[in-house]
Amino acid sequence: MGTPQVDVIFPCLNEEQALPWVLSRLPAGFHAIVVDNGSTDRSAEVARLHGATVISEPRRGFGSAAHAGLLAATAPVVTFCDADSSMDPADLPLLTARILDDTSDLVLGRRRPTNARAWPVHARIANAALAVLMRRATGVPLHDLGPMRAARRDAMLALDLKDRRSGYPLETLLRGVAAGWRVLEIDVTYSPRVGKSKVTGTARGTITAVRDMSRLLAAERARQRTAGYEARSSR
Repeated sequence: MGTPQVDVIFPCLNEEQALPWVLSRLPAGFHAIVVDNGSTDRSAEVARLHGATVISEPRRGFGSAAHAGLLAATAPVVTFCDADSSMDPADLPLLTARILDDTSDLVLGRRRPTNARAWPVHARIANAALAVLMRRATGVPLHDLGPMRAARRDAMLALDLKDRRSGYPLETLLRGVAAGWRVLEIDVTYSPRVGKSKVTGTARGTITAVRDMSRLLAAERARQRTAGYEARSSR
């Protein structure tokens, strides 16, 4: 097997039931890095049996797991995908094609639910509100901050991301736009997950995510105000 062009980072917490299907859907040239974020089931063992590289990140939090996977990756292009079977890894080439042909720097998968059970109402409402705030903050016509995304590894590392909880994807977007990244959104399928969601499947998880992202958006607004003031002062 040759060196993969793309590493796929799967933050993972107790996903042994979903992993066989998820890992079987990886396209050729894509290599799985499963980041075990403190699972109490056989997730790590199942992932290894299905050919994934498994690393352990004991510090809980989506951002902790995602960043640990980024540091472990070696391929020039990295992608992120949930390990719960809600996202189909077979969709990943739709995103990475725009990175590999150098027409985009960050490609986000816009979730398109396959049925009503895939996306709880409270999570849809929170996502729609977040999308409005993202558009205001970045000027990019985005509709979703979904978990499937693709970028170049070195460029992501250069962003020096700090969030280690639910705000990690949003921080990637905000810092990327500030760095001049070309951002694109592409439709991907979104299905009911296997097992219970740790974030958007519960009201408490959704509230935590909203708080994390609100903090980042507030910091970005403050940065923009400071930059605008400094620009006016220099005239």
